Amino acid sequence: MKWDPSKYVQFADHRDRPFYELTARITAAAPRLVVDLGCGPGPLAHSLAERWPDARVIGLDSSQEMIEQARSTQQSPNLSFQSADATQWMPEADTDVLVSNAMLQWIPEHRELLATWLEALTPGAWFAAQVPGNFGSPSHALMRQLAASARWAPQLAGVLRHDDAVGEPADYLKIMVDAGFEPDVWETTYGQVLTGEHPVLEWVRGTALRPILSKLSAADALEFEEEYSGLVAQAYPAFADARGERQTLFPFRRIFMVGRKR
Repeated sequence: MKWDPSKYVQFADHRDRPFYELTARITAAAPRLVVDLGCGPGPLAHSLAERWPDARVIGLDSSQEMIEQARSTQQSPNLSFQSADATQWMPEADTDVLVSNAMLQWIPEHRELLATWLEALTPGAWFAAQVPGNFGSPSHALMRQLAASARWAPQLAGVLRHDDAVGEPADYLKIMVDAGFEPDVWETTYGQVLTGEHPVLEWVRGTALRPILSKLSAADALEFEEEYSGLVAQAYPAFADARGERQTLFPFRRIFMVGRKR
């Protein structure tokens, strides 16, 4: 699946906020190695390098497009970026902070991987991750329903994950406890206000719609987007604010987990 770094950062204010609220709970004083697993185009890994200037900070991502973008803007001397497949990756022995921001939901077996990573981390190490918890919301449910319709199923059968792509907070809490972590797990629903003519479509173009776009021709992708956009316009009706500008309320639930190994 090919990623578009410029599309991914289109809603940076909304997408970055959970990362900063997540990492604010990490109180590591002088980590040796900090890993951003699923670093995307790199700006959030830069913030980790600035926070811990004496640490070696590595940003890892399976997308070559994302890694190239990250390297093109690399500034911190203690920061590097590498291509890595998270399903084959294991933390090094001196990893003191492992961060994963909105990445685990792309891996069906991430619960098992998470347990393995936490087991491998040494006592005193920190783990922090957040995942979207909105797979049951209209933005995703309507996409799955459309992909499963008679028109699109022959091309898109099995492409999209179901509504169990992530666990519930209690699932991650148990994984962390079993691995010997002192867990802090919570969820937040952000009341995001998006602007523009088709804001929900623009939002999912950067993330959830990528698997579909990678399977369809340009003409078919346009047709799918037009049909999907009509469905979500009904689910997320636009309204005019006090200045008469078009606004769309897009609630977004996220699940957070942070912990330090005993």
